[in-house]
Amino acid sequence: MKGNLLYKCHNCQYSVPFPKLLEDMDPVLYKQFRMEKFKDSGKTKVDMRKVKKIVSTTPVFKPRDILDDLTPIDKLNNSHPAKEYLLTRKLPTTALYFTEKFKEWTNHVKPGTFQETNQDEGRIIIPFIDKEGNVFGYQGRSLHNTGLRYITILLNEDRPKIFGMNSVDYDQTIFVTEGPFDSLLLENSLAMAGADVSDIDALGDFVYVYDNEPRNPQITDRIGKHISQGHQVVIWPTNIKEKDINDMYLAGFPVNEIVKSNTYHGLTAKLKFNDWKK
Repeated sequence: MKGNLLYKCHNCQYSVPFPKLLEDMDPVLYKQFRMEKFKDSGKTKVDMRKVKKIVSTTPVFKPRDILDDLTPIDKLNNSHPAKEYLLTRKLPTTALYFTEKFKEWTNHVKPGTFQETNQDEGRIIIPFIDKEGNVFGYQGRSLHNTGLRYITILLNEDRPKIFGMNSVDYDQTIFVTEGPFDSLLLENSLAMAGADVSDIDALGDFVYVYDNEPRNPQITDRIGKHISQGHQVVIWPTNIKEKDINDMYLAGFPVNEIVKSNTYHGLTAKLKFNDWKK
């Protein structure tokens, strides 16, 4: 019973496929016919009830695509709170994004990050992008100065929290600031954004630019360690009272010139540092 069998109707001019005729006349016999054809084909029937369904619990990211659901700051109206904040601070907006619901969007790109999303809010998104152009994390900056201002998310927990890796020239001196916004105002600059200093040291030749807070023990300890390790650091002139690069920029200081002319290392750095923190 192999092949495409046809049954010639004696009372009409049409030929009817034998399987179809058999199905209409005797469903039980048709079922046996189908089973024989299946065996003849040499195939083995698989009981799908015994097939184990494997579901990956590891989130799969498309690094180049995760920003697609966000709105570039440049496309927002100037009166939008996120863009208004950045323009008021005279910060570049080209590399920044915005999401109306930070927790919900984060759970979309990294499932399970937030257990509840009831108290969600809009945040400015500061993406961490590597030298190949892949997004490996980001910071969400609140539009309010109360509460948790920054939330850092890494899509790959093994990557250092460094902002600006995709935009610097590694053959030139790189200035390293504490926060991403300050780095946007300096030429050839990275931001630590919570990264360990050793993660940055492996990348190239650096000048470390900390905030102008001589009474802050954490900052003075870090600057002191850099000096003892022979690193280059910026020691702010004592006539500048502004706390960080953004504040200096708003006050009208030429921050790039000041940073370059106040970079020190070795014994000179120690002397300048001791005078600065008095």
